[in-house]
Amino acid sequence: MRLISFWGLLAATSLASAGRHHLPPRNYTTHDYYAIHVASSTSPAELAAHLGLDHDGPLGTLCDFHLFKAPKHANDIVEDARQELRRRRRKREIGLEYHPLDSIKFTQKQKLKPRHWKRSVIPTLSGRAGVEESEAVKTQREIASTLKINDPIFEEQWHIFNVQDRGNDVNVTDVWLQGITGKDVTACIVDDGLDMDSEDLKDNFFAAGSYDFNDHVELPKPRLSDDRHGTRCAGEVAAGRNNACGVGIAYDAKISGVRILSGEITDVDEALALNYGLEVNDLYSCSWGPPDDGKTMQAPGILIKQALVDAVQKGRDGKGAIYVFAAGNGAAADDNCNFDGYTNSIYSITVGAIDKQNLHPYYSEACSAQLAVTYSSGSGDSIHTTDVGANKCTSSHGGTSAAGPIAVGIYALALQARPDLTWRDMQWITVMSAVPFDQPSDWTKTAIGRTFSHQFGYGKLDAYAVVETAKTWKNVKPQAWFFSPWMHVKTPIPEGDEGLASEFEVTADMLKEANLETVEHITLTMNVEHERRGDLSVELISPAGVTSHLSTARRDDDAAVGYVDWTFMSVAHFGEKGIGKWTVIVKDTIKDNGKTGVFTDWKLRLWGECIDASKQKPLPLPTQHDDDDHDVIDGHPAHTTTVSVPSSTPKPPVNPSDVPNRPINQKPSPSPNPASTESASSSPSSAPENFLPSPFPTFGVSKRTQIWIYGSIGLILVFCASLATYLFLARRKRLRSSRDNYEFEMLDDADDDEGGARAGMLSGTAGGRRKGRAKRGGELYDAFAGESDDDLLSESDGEEGPYRDQEDREYDEKQAMEDDSDAGESSGSASSGPKRQ
Repeated sequence: MRLISFWGLLAATSLASAGRHHLPPRNYTTHDYYAIHVASSTSPAELAAHLGLDHDGPLGTLCDFHLFKAPKHANDIVEDARQELRRRRRKREIGLEYHPLDSIKFTQKQKLKPRHWKRSVIPTLSGRAGVEESEAVKTQREIASTLKINDPIFEEQWHIFNVQDRGNDVNVTDVWLQGITGKDVTACIVDDGLDMDSEDLKDNFFAAGSYDFNDHVELPKPRLSDDRHGTRCAGEVAAGRNNACGVGIAYDAKISGVRILSGEITDVDEALALNYGLEVNDLYSCSWGPPDDGKTMQAPGILIKQALVDAVQKGRDGKGAIYVFAAGNGAAADDNCNFDGYTNSIYSITVGAIDKQNLHPYYSEACSAQLAVTYSSGSGDSIHTTDVGANKCTSSHGGTSAAGPIAVGIYALALQARPDLTWRDMQWITVMSAVPFDQPSDWTKTAIGRTFSHQFGYGKLDAYAVVETAKTWKNVKPQAWFFSPWMHVKTPIPEGDEGLASEFEVTADMLKEANLETVEHITLTMNVEHERRGDLSVELISPAGVTSHLSTARRDDDAAVGYVDWTFMSVAHFGEKGIGKWTVIVKDTIKDNGKTGVFTDWKLRLWGECIDASKQKPLPLPTQHDDDDHDVIDGHPAHTTTVSVPSSTPKPPVNPSDVPNRPINQKPSPSPNPASTESASSSPSSAPENFLPSPFPTFGVSKRTQIWIYGSIGLILVFCASLATYLFLARRKRLRSSRDNYEFEMLDDADDDEGGARAGMLSGTAGGRRKGRAKRGGELYDAFAGESDDDLLSESDGEEGPYRDQEDREYDEKQAMEDDSDAGESSGSASSGPKRQ
């Protein structure tokens, strides 16, 4: 980790200050701004001159991205110019030679967007009972004396040392006694500001990593009446030892602030904020996100996604910046953190909340993207920390907003112990060291023997276990990935008790070709059309039998758009090999409400550790066209099946029996690096019930789906019969219309086989006309079977067809005339036969 000496600090300050002033402040009242990705061979100044824009400068660390501006206007100058260029080329008014606009790879006119929600919930604080002079209190005071902690509210900081509910704290004091207190690590609070004048924070404040993107000034000073959130979060991380309030988890770490939550911002501002000061900031604390209202579904824009990828590839000298996001406070509204594109990013560590009694608070969201939990408000108490003001404290900081910064402080301790940890190492260490605890939930053993819950992730963060695991951790190899083709389902979703399942099998050869050895994250991008999005739920079952609940029903989500290229994420599959069948199940949980839908398609992505580090290249930056290949039918040896399956029965809540409650300050054994384990096999499903007698196949599906299948077959047969009748009547009509040419009545095919055969022969004497009819039949056949007219003629006629060449046609015409003569004589002698006209 960097040693921040005076001269090093001065150099870092100069570097960050230069980056800070690289872009002038933006005024969205008077000007419009454009983020443009320009080809490296093109001068941004030349492009600006051509478009009549001003070039503000490069866009942070994003290579070849630049910011341009123009006085406020209604139209999109850049896109209008590109459309005009395309129009003139189509009209051939200009040639295809190089044009400055051809250098534009991406453009986005910036729009102000609503503020993110701060994820703090302030519950009613019950009166604190007096604490008796117990052994726990004595131990707490001895530790404070040894570490020279004289902060006045230290004994109230139960999340650090809980003397009432023993063991229900982050277990950090033994880490401090080793001298691990966050030295040489910088945490950036991306929030509504940070009071750098607070007595609790001023000694650790790091101006070189700070900026205000709301007011475009250097210091992120709180300016609004409700700008308290960021200061409180900063105190949890790095409040110093002093006479002000309490202490932070990493009380010797540096703390910087980036202010974005105190006004409307654009994607450009947010992208710059999220990787601001990559050369000096190590961790980013983000206790905010889209509204936690149980009906919002929002993901970061493409510029923000690119900023995150850029940060994990370039931050911390290539080891990657570490992002921690609060899970969200919408659990009471049926919200799920997988509907939030920030918390379900593979680049973020999503942290939920538990209260001082290890209970699940009513507000903390559950999802398959949640990695762990730590302490926050509930059971009558909250987090006690720093507040805005020279010497002010608060006893009412809460919500998942308070849980996230505690995790940041713990990770800062780990980085002091092991400065070489990568962003993925920190996620692995969380998986392997988090402590499951004695609370009912959907605890499930994973493929590597860890215990996972959608409410609590892999368990609660334990600072001692995290640091001890970090000390001996072997760095993971670079990230690799495997992307499946699009699975085209396009099938209605049954309502109520059944779901629609689609499978994709990943083979060892696929992963070998992708250089992927071990799975870490899985993401699943899908499209579902539905008249009410809140009725849907989605599960993913891995080859090891581990189920991720990617999506859950939401009572207030009435959106009629379903899922549109939405990406869900799960961390429940860390350590799996990934080889075998992955099954996605979509359910419409509400029956008979008149709201139906169709499962359109899905695409699976596996992310994890590579096989051969020397062959692995960095992930390219994401683009807005990454999922534009929906209609591609890949030649990949993938097989997708869609079947109706019984709704899975939720497992009863169980308590993890393998990890007992930890007594106060007991040191849990750190978990080793993941060892390969055998994958658990899925339980076989029961045989489906027959809809028809046994000779008819069940197709391996339910009775309801059999009815649908056989009903469809019946409709097809009825249609084919109707089509055959139509063609037969049309043929009869043509035959009648040709009787004037032959001056006799046609024999009925049903009355006389021989006469019918001759009549069929005569109806085709005009060889060209017969061939034309065959071609029309080919056109009709093509509409249903997808084959060409030529294919139809060659298949239906064959080598024994009626008109193979001109010589055969002449012979057949001559023979037909002779047969006609014979037919005329015989018909004249038959009293019941047809008469000449």
